[in-house]
Amino acid sequence: MKVWKTLGWALLAILVVIQFFRPARNTAAVPSANDISTAYAVPAEVSTILGKACNDCHSNNTTYPWYASVQPVAWWLAKHVNDGKRHLNFSEFTAYPLARQFHKLEETVEMVNEKEMPLNSYTIIHTNATLTDAERKLLVNWCESIKDTMRARYPADSLVRKKRP
Repeated sequence: MKVWKTLGWALLAILVVIQFFRPARNTAAVPSANDISTAYAVPAEVSTILGKACNDCHSNNTTYPWYASVQPVAWWLAKHVNDGKRHLNFSEFTAYPLARQFHKLEETVEMVNEKEMPLNSYTIIHTNATLTDAERKLLVNWCESIKDTMRARYPADSLVRKKRP
């Protein structure tokens, strides 16, 4: 019995101590000059969808829930956000090479159509982030319109990712 009591106190002490080690927050002071909206039109309806279902993990501005201040949850969220931004960051979109921009739009269309995005682990807690079929269609059409704009503006070979040897 004494072992369990000691173990419980040790666990409590560890939980208290880790509260002082917090990851950096994903909140930019100013909007990025490389934001997707600087090069392509983002209609209000699409902006609303991005805000509710995408930007927390795919931009430089995450809206943190209250539980993001509790360790080890904050570490898990930070890893999740960093991983999302590594795959696609709308705040840094125009800094990508053209072929990568085009490819990311293709991936976005695929992931949204296959209902892989937003992630189930996100929508379980953030139920308002679940996309309706109409919202999915709007988001896909927006991505396709950007791809059409890119095809009209740039040479076709600049939109193709070069294969590595």
